[in-house]
Amino acid sequence: MSAIDTPITDDTTSKGFFGTFTSRYASVLPTFAAIAILIALLVGAEIYFGNFLTGRNMSALLLDNAYLMILAVGMTFVIVTAGIDLSVGSVMAFTGIFGASLIAGGTPVVIAVPAMLLSGAAIGLLIGVLIQYFNVQPFIASLAGLFLGRGLAYVVSLSSIRVDDPVMAWLQGTRLSLGGWYITPTGIIALLTVAIGALVMHFTRFGRTVYAVGGSEQSARLMGLNVARTKVMVYVISGLCGGLAGLVLTAYTNAGYPRNGIGTELDVIAIVVIGGTLLSGGRGYVLGSMIGVFVYGTIKTIISFMGAEQSWTHIIVGALLLVFIVVQRAIVARSDKSR
Repeated sequence: MSAIDTPITDDTTSKGFFGTFTSRYASVLPTFAAIAILIALLVGAEIYFGNFLTGRNMSALLLDNAYLMILAVGMTFVIVTAGIDLSVGSVMAFTGIFGASLIAGGTPVVIAVPAMLLSGAAIGLLIGVLIQYFNVQPFIASLAGLFLGRGLAYVVSLSSIRVDDPVMAWLQGTRLSLGGWYITPTGIIALLTVAIGALVMHFTRFGRTVYAVGGSEQSARLMGLNVARTKVMVYVISGLCGGLAGLVLTAYTNAGYPRNGIGTELDVIAIVVIGGTLLSGGRGYVLGSMIGVFVYGTIKTIISFMGAEQSWTHIIVGALLLVFIVVQRAIVARSDKSR
């Protein structure tokens, strides 16, 4: 048979629709799956309870999980570079109790809030430097940050410090209402953090470098990208988000407490993975992590409606996490095979 007579095989036909779709859109499929799960949870809860999808409940979903949303943004940057940050819960606790002690001692909020953010960023900087310049594994370096943050929180105070400040009360107490819906300044801060994180990830040189480092650090270096600065900066961003989450949680509870955030780092990692970010790095979306927060928050709300123990939240989230990791591995393997 001549070259002219040789049949041309259409790539879409040979792979099939599903194979072509997964190869082209593999990076967003886990996020689509998270959206589908969120819709299923909301619809199922509405059918079962009858009064679940109300403006008040949906508004509370953002209000109650604003600090988690902020932490998830920072964690997304870290995990996309194939790193991990176990310190976020402790950083949130330390910055929260630190800020509460400053405000309770008479320090103006305009000084206390930047101090909270900078202290969180400083811990993130330390973790990034350990990883990049001392070749410490991210797990170990961030574990050291976890102990450092928690220890500093206990140094500041062993007990809760109440915050009586008009600005902090305004952050949580002010409700901008529209119909049956409302939003607080803390919710706006969380949404702005997501928006800024998404814009940085997808429309800046730094964001593209984050993806490149996660995809292949060696290739990123060969391309002339500043890998060292990027790897340090993602942990600074995560620490900064930890400080901001400390501010939001302190406003939410009207107090700082050194034991806040114990185990939160694991919740945040699960949320980011459920939102579609691959633990192996190189793929992930800040908006997907926001969806992961809503999935987590919806599960907690459903369990509260049922009157069951909140331990079921971790059981269900753990099961979802396992499923998502298996699905992610299958999608990546199929995508790599089809190239």
